[in-house]
Amino acid sequence: MLARHRLAVVAGSLVLALSPVSAASADVPPPRVLGYVANNGSGDVSVVDTATDTVSTTIAGTSGTSPYDAAVAFDGARGYVTNSRDNTLSVLDTPTNTVDATVPVGAHPAGVAIAPDRGHVYVSNYDDGTVSVVDVATLAATTAITVGDRPDGIDVAPNGKTLYVAHDVPGGGFVSVVDLSTNTLTVNVPVGLTPSALAVTPDGTKVVVVNKFSNSVAFLDTATNAITTTIGVGAVPHGVAISPDSRFAYVTNSESGSVSIVDISAGAVAATVPVGDRPIGVALTPDGAKAYVTNYAAGTTSVLNTATRTTTGTIGVGSQPVGVAVHTVPAAGTTITTGTARLQLRLLGFTVAGLTAKLVETHTGKLLSGERVSFTTTKGQTLCTATTDSTGTARCDANVSLLVGLATLLQGYTAGYAGTSAHRAAAVHGSIRLL
Repeated sequence: MLARHRLAVVAGSLVLALSPVSAASADVPPPRVLGYVANNGSGDVSVVDTATDTVSTTIAGTSGTSPYDAAVAFDGARGYVTNSRDNTLSVLDTPTNTVDATVPVGAHPAGVAIAPDRGHVYVSNYDDGTVSVVDVATLAATTAITVGDRPDGIDVAPNGKTLYVAHDVPGGGFVSVVDLSTNTLTVNVPVGLTPSALAVTPDGTKVVVVNKFSNSVAFLDTATNAITTTIGVGAVPHGVAISPDSRFAYVTNSESGSVSIVDISAGAVAATVPVGDRPIGVALTPDGAKAYVTNYAAGTTSVLNTATRTTTGTIGVGSQPVGVAVHTVPAAGTTITTGTARLQLRLLGFTVAGLTAKLVETHTGKLLSGERVSFTTTKGQTLCTATTDSTGTARCDANVSLLVGLATLLQGYTAGYAGTSAHRAAAVHGSIRLL
């Protein structure tokens, strides 16, 4: 999880929760893997297509300002952005990257984490020493857990039983351990100076804690709630992400312009990779092949190849990028509506005139132009294909052999959309009437 950026006047957090893709055709396009970069200066979120390492869209319109952190949950269909100035949590539909709702939480919300079963969202409230528990079904904060001063970076254990909270306090700091079955504080574990970020390893055995002003990371054993190892990294570390196999921690060093790759089992820095100016956040792709690092002072995001441990590219994003998250995002649902085609007799066949289909994004109603729609008989015989226009409508006429049969044509037609990685496949029945 990402450390708090001390230069930010206000801060927010983005968490993304995703739902499984339901395939509507035999040929399912590969899912999208997207990176979400929270830009503290411009108050928006840049969405990065990791296939091309380019910004595909920018999310604006949350009720607050300065999104701070970005973290992805386990399935991807929803996002949650904390608005520190407004003390609210904005809810996003991530397949369409639109803002759906706003939920009141505590004072100056900062860190965010989602339960593995996606039933609850946990928000650390920096100014009132609590963690808000938000029910995902009702989108309401149901309780506030008192944890102590300046709660910031948070993460949930993979088994969903425990929440870990880093406290961005001056001097010797601590990590709170919260029992989520009772929503009560179990113990405070002393760590280094100003621990403001942490992440639980995917195997659930350790919590890697970033001690910002100790220039170190500490390993907390989840079985004993004790610190077992502390190692030095670069100057003023801020963010941390763990590889999917739990072997390595990637730690951003804001004043060194680098990322320390920490071998967790060895308890040592395995490599140090130069990145951009003032790196803050870091996140890995689901397969662990690439890491994305936000460079606050440069307004960029560095792309790191984890196999070669080199920086392979730089992406221009918004102003003062801080948080970053990467995850598989499902395609958005689509809806097709059809009209009634007209069947005309001709020499040795038929003409089916006025085959139409309108294609829209189900969640938003957005008209989808430039997409191919296929028209077939109900038995699967091809009639024609057409591309949707600016109104989202595909139109074509089909000349059909007598062999197709009048009875078959009068059963109507099927308008089918094969789908893409961004939009799901869809199909619907239309009618044909005889003139």
